[in-house]
Amino acid sequence: MLATLASAASLASAAPAATPAAPSAPTAAAPAAAMPILDRISATAMRGNLAFLASDALEGRGTPSRGLDIAAEFIASQFRAAGLEPLGDEPYFQTADWNKINPRRDKNAAPAAPAKVRNVVGILRGSDPVLKDTYILVTAHYDHVGMKPGEGDGIFNGANDDGSGTVSVIELAKAFAANKERPKRSIVFMTVFGEEHGLVGSRYYGANPLVPIEKTVAGINIEQVGRTDDNEGPQQRAFAVTGYDFSDVGEILKKAGDQTGIKVWKHPVNSDKYFAHSDNQALADQGIPAHTVSVAYAFPDYHGAGDHWDKIDYENMAAVDRTVALAIWNIANGSEAPKWSKSNPKAAKYLGVQEGRR
Repeated sequence: MLATLASAASLASAAPAATPAAPSAPTAAAPAAAMPILDRISATAMRGNLAFLASDALEGRGTPSRGLDIAAEFIASQFRAAGLEPLGDEPYFQTADWNKINPRRDKNAAPAAPAKVRNVVGILRGSDPVLKDTYILVTAHYDHVGMKPGEGDGIFNGANDDGSGTVSVIELAKAFAANKERPKRSIVFMTVFGEEHGLVGSRYYGANPLVPIEKTVAGINIEQVGRTDDNEGPQQRAFAVTGYDFSDVGEILKKAGDQTGIKVWKHPVNSDKYFAHSDNQALADQGIPAHTVSVAYAFPDYHGAGDHWDKIDYENMAAVDRTVALAIWNIANGSEAPKWSKSNPKAAKYLGVQEGRR
């Protein structure tokens, strides 16, 4: 996540006491048609994928880096194996030159040699003759902060931030693609580079979309869903949503949680504060009702060398992802697209952009 460890820690200490997360009993059964998708989400598969993506071999997946390139190839291979249709200027890749888009570049310096960076993108086409031309974005950032010699072991593996979101996107893609019944709307699965440098990959996508922005009805971004040891207390069978009441998406996620026994809630400070601190912001700036789901906003080892894959609660992460899958399924098969809240002044600018596009 883009926010620094210091700001996260100070925010946690300054925030009002958050409502303790408690497991919920399902209030209604999930639709039978969605159950095969939910049942395919595997904690074991995500454990295997994250053990690789957050291994020392990938050297913290800095942007740009050899480790980030390896991660991109691995994610593309997973999308290919799942049967997603490739998007991008190369199969499964939307490429850019980091030396041209790095927000910290010296604009007065001589041009450096090109350094390729890539968003990894695949699509599952919808089945409805009309709704298939509308899209849901399911995203996570696959970069982290790389290596910092002299600090711990020097490799910042980024298992929770945001390897957890990356393997979740892969697992959701596999679950939806394996289902015989396609959703009515199309679903774009994307992992992006450069979040840790200021949402660079998602902003690049927003400026160069691979499906029409005006027909993209929702975005669900997945970040920090693996660690349950939040600094404010354990967060098990629960997750928070940024900008919870900015649009209908928060209530759609809550309804899914009610059906799966997962508490979906609005943190009294962080849900609004962190809306601008992950890749949903870049999509919201394009008018797309887009939000981030997170289990822990601040946790031990945040942006530290100790954020390792063996500290992830994989069963809990799978339960969270099943809830997200159900919310995606509901949006993908619903006749009504999510809407920005007209009554919430914090949503006004995004609603204005959306209405302007239409």
